Amino acid sequence: MLVRSGIGSFDLIDDDKICLTNLNRQIIATFDTVGQYKTDVMKERMLKINPKVNIQTHQCFFLPENASDFSFEDYDYIIDAVDTVSAKIELVLKAQEYNIPIISSMEAGNKVDPTQFKITDIYKTKVCPLAKVMLRELKKRHVKKLKVVYSEEKPIRPIDDLSISCRTHCICPPGTKRKCTIKRDIPGSNAFVPSTVGLIIASEVVKDLTTI
Repeated sequence: MLVRSGIGSFDLIDDDKICLTNLNRQIIATFDTVGQYKTDVMKERMLKINPKVNIQTHQCFFLPENASDFSFEDYDYIIDAVDTVSAKIELVLKAQEYNIPIISSMEAGNKVDPTQFKITDIYKTKVCPLAKVMLRELKKRHVKKLKVVYSEEKPIRPIDDLSISCRTHCICPPGTKRKCTIKRDIPGSNAFVPSTVGLIIASEVVKDLTTI
């Protein structure tokens, strides 16, 4: 969506490989791309839309420990779509340090109503468990504001069936660094909620960059 809207330069950061479990919601996930790095497949897709777009891929998991590896001074906007709180907080702090606009995605897992997602400030959020944790940590660091996409829908419990659990029957591609078997909780997902969140974020980024 951002490429189609005319954005011409991107840094894609992710160490994950496409897994069969991504087929239900990620546009880059097909049987042909399972096992490939997400950043590589996304770059290829973006270049098919605009061959002139500049794309740098980073096959790593962003954390405070490697934040210095990135040239934040070159960024015009940061999209935070990470699940890990420490990574999200570090991105916010870097955005504040370099005076970069940032938008942060809150919890989309275990939710089924895409119409409830909206843009607001982190201090105005409620219900969302991730937003509560983020707000607590941001207050400790004296961060006064953060634009977020979130929903007040109460998360539902995913199907608890060990016969179909990725935790007990892991199908992560070989070489995956953060396998589902080491995760404390694997949230349920669907095709329509994450894509809606992505569209909302993309529209906000375009409006901010063009001052619409």
